[in-house]
Amino acid sequence: MDSNVQQYIPVADVIAKTFGSDVEVVIHDLTIPQNSVVYTINNHVTGRQVGQSFNHLITDVLLSQNFTNDYSANYYFHTDDGRLIKSSTVLIRDHDKKVKGALCINIDTTKITENINWLSSLVPHVPNKLSESTLPFENTNEMDHINEIANDLIDKTIGNKPVDLLRREEKIEMIRFMEQKGVFLIRGTIDRVAEKLNISKVTVYSYIDEIKEKNHKG
Repeated sequence: MDSNVQQYIPVADVIAKTFGSDVEVVIHDLTIPQNSVVYTINNHVTGRQVGQSFNHLITDVLLSQNFTNDYSANYYFHTDDGRLIKSSTVLIRDHDKKVKGALCINIDTTKITENINWLSSLVPHVPNKLSESTLPFENTNEMDHINEIANDLIDKTIGNKPVDLLRREEKIEMIRFMEQKGVFLIRGTIDRVAEKLNISKVTVYSYIDEIKEKNHKG
C-alpha cells in the first residue's frame, strides 16, 4: 500500500466509529487501479472488499460538476439490493501533488429515510424533495486535474509491460477494464490508450465496440 494512502487508515477508523455502523469508509490506492480497494470499515454497507477496484470515481466524482478542491460531496447511488447510499469522496495526494488514492464515505440512508417518512406522515402537506444536479462540467482547471488523474490511471493500468509483446486478448482486457470504469468518458483518453498500447485510435474504438457487443449478447 502506498505510504501516502496508508496514513489515512486512522482517519477512516475514526469516521466510522464516530458515526456508527451505517457509515462505511473505503480507502483506494490508485497506483493499483484494478485492485484499488486497500482498506474498508463497516463494509456491510456496500459490500466493498479489499482487492476490488473503484466503481464511482470517474462517473460520480471526477466528472461531477460538484467536484472541486479534490473532493465531491453528497452524491447518491443504489446498491444491488436497492438501498440508497449517500457518498462523498476526497482524493489523496503526495507531497508532489500527484494523486495516489481516494477516501470514500458511504452512508446507508435506509434508517434516515424511514424516519423522515414517519415524521412526514405526522405532518401532512410537507413536501419531501430530493434533488440532484446534472449540469455539465465545464471548469477548465478542474478538467486539467481530471485529465491528469485519468492519464495516471491509464498508465498504472497498462503498467510497464512490453506492449509489442502483448497478445490481442490482453490489450482488449485492459481496454475492457478502463471502459467499465468510465475512463473513456474523459476527453483525450482514447488517444492516450492508443499511444500507450502502440495501436491506432481506430483499433481502440474497434476493441471498445467488440467489448460492448459481447456485453450486449451476454
